[in-house]
Amino acid sequence: MPCSVTSDVVDVFLSLATVQSPSGAERPVADLAAGYLRELDLEVSEDAAGGALRGEAGNLYCRIPATDGNGGLPLFFCAHMDTVPPDAPIEPVISFGAIRNSAPTILGADNKASVAVMLDAIRQIVTEGRPHAGIELVFTVQEEVGLLGAKAFDHTRLHARTGFVYDHAASIGEIITQAPSQYTIEATFHGHPAHSGIAPEQGRSAIAAAARAIAEMRLGRIDDETTANVGLIRGGTARNIVPAQCWLQAEARSLDPERARRQSQAMLDAMAHAANVEECSVETSVTLEYEAYRYRRADPTVALACEALEKAGHEPSTVSAGGGADAHVFNQRGLHCLNLGNGMAKIHTADEEIAVADLSAMVDVTLALVETARTREGDGG
Repeated sequence: MPCSVTSDVVDVFLSLATVQSPSGAERPVADLAAGYLRELDLEVSEDAAGGALRGEAGNLYCRIPATDGNGGLPLFFCAHMDTVPPDAPIEPVISFGAIRNSAPTILGADNKASVAVMLDAIRQIVTEGRPHAGIELVFTVQEEVGLLGAKAFDHTRLHARTGFVYDHAASIGEIITQAPSQYTIEATFHGHPAHSGIAPEQGRSAIAAAARAIAEMRLGRIDDETTANVGLIRGGTARNIVPAQCWLQAEARSLDPERARRQSQAMLDAMAHAANVEECSVETSVTLEYEAYRYRRADPTVALACEALEKAGHEPSTVSAGGGADAHVFNQRGLHCLNLGNGMAKIHTADEEIAVADLSAMVDVTLALVETARTREGDGG
């Protein structure tokens, strides 16, 4: 069904969910979202991130100026338009109060539920003439593959210094006040090929070097704040050839930036040692994907979120998260941005779902955030 300003949040979500938008192929969702906002006579711009990231669409930006000059705190809201790749058609159905996919793949509530919520909240604000201190919307691309859209977005366009992302698969009321740093490590081990049956002693196995490195690493839960994983590995050319090359990708995360750095270095050290023992060489690269951030319950942005959640009938709670979200990018650039639980569940699986009631509830939370921000001053803190 078309994404129409006459529809409520459930219909908007169903329209968005039905079209597939894996990372890099967000064009259909971008067109629906932009069209919805333009039907409200709002200006929408699309940046050049699509071309820069070799995707179909760029980030969308929409600013709604404050309704009066009585002060207050302007806010920005952000959601991403892409999903992990679906393995089948997306045919959302409503059953027992929840929206699921009738086909065996993702639903796309991550993060189209938030796109729908923000669109419907803006519809109510604009059509009902609700007063506000200024609102900006950012709909990003390619979040699922490294927060790439948010990283490409020019944050200096934002008038607001305080914002909210709804990209946490948890009950409404949860506020992410701690999120980790993440390092991505890529390594290519180089050995020497040989026939494995005729002259194996002449070969140097790159796979054996990689295996030794992995065996030497501490992986999984390192401590209360730190995790590490080797998630991808490939190498070799044939069963009967000593493999001359093996590639792997790993990661280290921690709520403590220094622990994340140390864990990353320990993994690099294991790779270098294993390559030396196996008489191979190794090339490595390390990327800091995003930096950890931490808020206190008393910080103004958290206090604002708590008050708005209570107004909307939800008990606020502060939690730590182990994953990344666009909020990381905004915080790293000096803005104040919190990630909120929005009710989506079992994301990235064929059992993904979101309750109809939670979609409506997050609209109410958005309206409460906007209303509460009108009573605030300053940059959010």
